[in-house]
Amino acid sequence: MGNINTEGQIPKRRKFSRTDLMQFLLKGRAFIALILVIAVFSSMSPQFMSTGNIVIMSKHVAINALLAIGVTFVILTGGIDLSVGSIVGLTAMIAGGLINEGIILPSLGIIIYPHTWMVIIISLLIGTFMGTINAWIITRFNVAPFIATLGMLYIARGMAGLRNNGYTFPNLIGRPEYGNTGFGLLGTGEFLGINYSIWIMIAIAIIAYFITTRLPIGRHIYAIGGNENTAELSGVRVKRTKLFVYSISGFCSAVVGLIISSQLVASHPLTGDTYELTAIAAVVLGGTSLDGGRGSIGGTLIGAFVIGVLSDGLVMLGVSSFWQKVIKGAVIVLAVIIDQVQARMQERIALQEQQELQ
Repeated sequence: MGNINTEGQIPKRRKFSRTDLMQFLLKGRAFIALILVIAVFSSMSPQFMSTGNIVIMSKHVAINALLAIGVTFVILTGGIDLSVGSIVGLTAMIAGGLINEGIILPSLGIIIYPHTWMVIIISLLIGTFMGTINAWIITRFNVAPFIATLGMLYIARGMAGLRNNGYTFPNLIGRPEYGNTGFGLLGTGEFLGINYSIWIMIAIAIIAYFITTRLPIGRHIYAIGGNENTAELSGVRVKRTKLFVYSISGFCSAVVGLIISSQLVASHPLTGDTYELTAIAAVVLGGTSLDGGRGSIGGTLIGAFVIGVLSDGLVMLGVSSFWQKVIKGAVIVLAVIIDQVQARMQERIALQEQQELQ
């Protein structure tokens, strides 16, 4: 039996309107875009959905998705991280230097070559530390995230260049006597026929999903993005939460830096250049609001697939690299416009429902 209001009347169910349809399409825009992109490129290139090309695309998507997952945490709080691409390059150069040159101790006249696992751990710690510095600047000195991370973008990129005077660290194969071989397996190794980078993406995505949906800090992240002042008055430790999300972003950037340098078996100071834009595009396209408080890890993964498929499809069709940048830029702008349309529409629906209740 239906619910009866105070006047003894059964309330009418709201009909499915054109606005509801628009809301449905806007929420599922990333998935719809993914299907359309795959369909278009499959019709234009028979080799697009070949096994070999799918493997290549999956590796590219994994890199973008890992970076986008870290950025999602930041954007959910209403922040932004423009430094992720530069941190990718810095951690790649750190790893390359540790493998090829080791740790030089002039005062003792010795060189220490860390084990491969230590190289990975040190690089991850440095990437996480760079993210922590971002959070410290933002929370301690009340600097806007855009400015703080823009400054870190230049700092990290400059440090990457200084690490080897702008030169590449080639042939990161290590030496058996030093115990630092096997670094290349991180990017090229496989388990059950699937590249390690994809497994890493899956593992981090599952952990990120669990954090955002099951743990209290996940609720705190959304609360800060929704209204930071209200969240703080409610007992949310805003500074600590921001420290967490920016550290996660730095960690994910370090993971990407390690994977790329491992796949290339070389480290270049410009590794990860402009990757921050691609990551932000994937996050926004996946439905995460730049204003914070709304979004999901699942949506980000779909957004990363859209960007990855789009990039590889354009390359296969021989589209100029300049036009590729134009198209990616247009996708970012379109994604932001759609996000704003969705936000306004949700506000309008909420207002209408409130008026109906009154």
